[in-house]
Amino acid sequence: MVSEDSVDRDRETKPRKYAAAGITHYWRVEQNNGLPVVYVYELESTTKTYVPTGIFHNRLKLTVPFLIDIDLTAVNRRR
Repeated sequence: MVSEDSVDRDRETKPRKYAAAGITHYWRVEQNNGLPVVYVYELESTTKTYVPTGIFHNRLKLTVPFLIDIDLTAVNRRR
């Protein structure tokens, strides 16, 4: 979960380090009005950089890298 103190680290530093390490999938979770928003990225093999594959607000439903289906609106709001 990205916090105010970690925005630069979570959006810039971590993706570069994870890509350099060859981690093929990167998800970043942020908040919008107290609800989670999930940003999904996949490592592009030629450039070794992450390519956005989706932004999920209400429901996170994916088949890659594994089958997952989460109702994001059911996640408790942060107070």
